[in-house]
Amino acid sequence: MLNIFLFEILKYALKVENINILTLGCSKNRVDSEVLMKQLAENGYNVAHEADDLEFNTDIIIINTCGFIGDAKEESIETILNYIEVKEDGIIDKIIVFGCLSERYKKELKKEIPEVDAWFGKFELAEMLKYFKSKEKPFIPNRILTTPSHYAYLKISEGCDRTCSFCAIPLITGKHKSKTIEQLVAETQSLVKMGVKEIILIAQELSYYGIDIYKKQMLAPLMDELAQIQGVEWLRIHYTYPASFPFDILPVMAKHKNICNYMDIALQHISNNMLSLMKRNVTKAETYNLISEFRKQVPNINLRTTLLVGHPGETEQDFEELKQFVKDIRFERLGVFEYSHEEQTYAYNNYNDDVPADVKAARAAEIMDIQQQISLELNTQKIGETCKVLIDRKEGVYYIGRTEYDSPEVDTEVLINSDKKLQIGKFVFVKIIDADEFDLFADTI
Repeated sequence: MLNIFLFEILKYALKVENINILTLGCSKNRVDSEVLMKQLAENGYNVAHEADDLEFNTDIIIINTCGFIGDAKEESIETILNYIEVKEDGIIDKIIVFGCLSERYKKELKKEIPEVDAWFGKFELAEMLKYFKSKEKPFIPNRILTTPSHYAYLKISEGCDRTCSFCAIPLITGKHKSKTIEQLVAETQSLVKMGVKEIILIAQELSYYGIDIYKKQMLAPLMDELAQIQGVEWLRIHYTYPASFPFDILPVMAKHKNICNYMDIALQHISNNMLSLMKRNVTKAETYNLISEFRKQVPNINLRTTLLVGHPGETEQDFEELKQFVKDIRFERLGVFEYSHEEQTYAYNNYNDDVPADVKAARAAEIMDIQQQISLELNTQKIGETCKVLIDRKEGVYYIGRTEYDSPEVDTEVLINSDKKLQIGKFVFVKIIDADEFDLFADTI
């Protein structure tokens, strides 16, 4: 009887805990979760990403939070509260929270939500590992991918030195800190060895890359180096900035066939009045010239942008200028945010949040109505074209893929109803046969 009792004690003592990581917010947070997963797994834990808690038998849930704007903060808090109920039901043992929300509000959150077992900021990886009685180790590759195995995000820097009036990101992430080109080349090579075909460069602001360590913008040399790595079939850039734009990346894009003809640049507005109030350090004329250069130097480039409506001081005239801008440029991809009055930002400290919530919502909806019509027209023009498509997954009767002009999760997808068995993560050539505002429909060739 004693031996059985000792065996049960030993079995419990040696039990490997199951840790489930949930990621909220942007793809930069996803990379942070992937790095944490690798460290915990190599230190002996069973780790999953966004698994079913009952099926995985989750012991500990780790929530990687977003604290960028009001809606994101609400989602993070709601998720934490939901998991407190799960914990109270006895399904999980512990809740750990890290990321941007706790980086920004850790002291207040500890006080308001004592049911959470531990709080960590965005940059407290070492402290988290110490909590789990683990040590940080220099693994190559340094992460476990949570994306499909054929694409991955490559975070080239952290933080932001820009001073946009509305943005809380610099308050959370601090000053811009670039990784070295050598480090990023090594990371990319390790990803390619894992089977990754598409590398998506991300940062809070790609354009600034290199200034802190090389004393000049180095995005173009970085792209040139990465494009030459054997096995990188698509290289895509996200999150560029219009002021002091590094124009030397354009000939690099034109030079390398594996750099996608895709530019993600957050323009936010076009009215000089609003650009000044937003502290964007760029003018309407400079913005139009920037877009002209994109299309001149990189034929067939597709542009993705985000716009911000309802910022303090935005008048009807400002909004009319913005609508005309959207009609003039005919962006291939466009998203809209409603202004969120974020504490400690320049706008919060210096402006009144004077655009009513219903006006913000109406303006955002109006921009999206204009964009949907543009998207339908642009997609319809593709009918009859032959495209190279990367297959991401299968849903029902359709294989779902993307062209080089589309980033995962945010852009247009190609739906292929094929009698042939297509392989996930492989490229195929298809003919576009139909289109709507959001998707293209195709047959294999």
